[in-house]
Amino acid sequence: MTAVLQKLSAFFRRVPFNREKAHQAQHPFWVIVRKETMDQINSRRFIILLGLMLLTAIASLYTAMSSLQSAISEDTSTSFVFLKLFTATDGTLPPFITFISLLGPIIGIALGFDAVNSERSRGTLSRLLAQPISRDYIINAKFVASLSIISMMVITLGLLMFGMGILLTGIPPTPEEFWRIFFFLLVSIVYIGVWLNLAIMFSVKFKQSATSALSGLAVWLFFSLFFTMLVNIIVQSTMPTQVTDVNQLISYQSFVQNLLRISPSQLFSEATTTLLVPTIRTLGPVTVEQASYALAGPLPLGQSLLLVWPQLTCLVAEACLIFGLSYVLFMKQEVRSRL
Repeated sequence: MTAVLQKLSAFFRRVPFNREKAHQAQHPFWVIVRKETMDQINSRRFIILLGLMLLTAIASLYTAMSSLQSAISEDTSTSFVFLKLFTATDGTLPPFITFISLLGPIIGIALGFDAVNSERSRGTLSRLLAQPISRDYIINAKFVASLSIISMMVITLGLLMFGMGILLTGIPPTPEEFWRIFFFLLVSIVYIGVWLNLAIMFSVKFKQSATSALSGLAVWLFFSLFFTMLVNIIVQSTMPTQVTDVNQLISYQSFVQNLLRISPSQLFSEATTTLLVPTIRTLGPVTVEQASYALAGPLPLGQSLLLVWPQLTCLVAEACLIFGLSYVLFMKQEVRSRL
């Protein structure tokens, strides 16, 4: 009996030591990521955003179910019925893709507007930088933690739409529908990541959290409301008075579309609409001769991905560019300890 107690005592003495060694062996970057992730999940802000996303899913599913029968009767292709849960609407509420386009920037800004300046105002940033860790671990970990939370929310919302749609309609998605929805969720994560990086950049630039939040919301309102008005003014001032060639008209329409594609919302709308509506065959102006050679019917998944590949590339480029600016500003910023 004494020998057994001695062995148990020796075992419990070794457990804390092994745990401490395992904790010390963990990379500092992932320690910061875990800490930032838990701080975001345990905050009331995360609960509010999660509830908002759940209400969005329920509202969009309700409006899709109320108009699903009419949408199926108007469309001759009945092979993509499950996708209409994400695009159909009865006019009272917008569809699911519109909800994501409107609420996605709010989620990204809400998760990143106080990523750095809150640490600075509390005086914990200088203490964190005093530790033997690389300075870029902090900004990178904050981005990875917030993006992982966004990915978790979007994937959970997509799975919720999957389950509720199967229960209410009794129609399981086909493999192509599944992959189209998967790429739609991927594009949504990238789109929200653009606004997350913008909020992090304002958080690095401004000392007050309220200023960074208002700056992010101002940029979102500009691209959502006023950017189209600005493009219309440019179009009216640059519109040719006389058009003698069809190619000239097509090039001018392409110029207008490229101006609109500066906005992340326009890129997201074109990419998601093409993925969820397979009957869309082009995103630019075409002539009657070009349209006459097109075969009737929906595009396969590979062709739809090729069609939206420029939009997805532009979204990723915008996210990388904004995060690069945030990274440079944070690395060059002077951080002083509060006495």
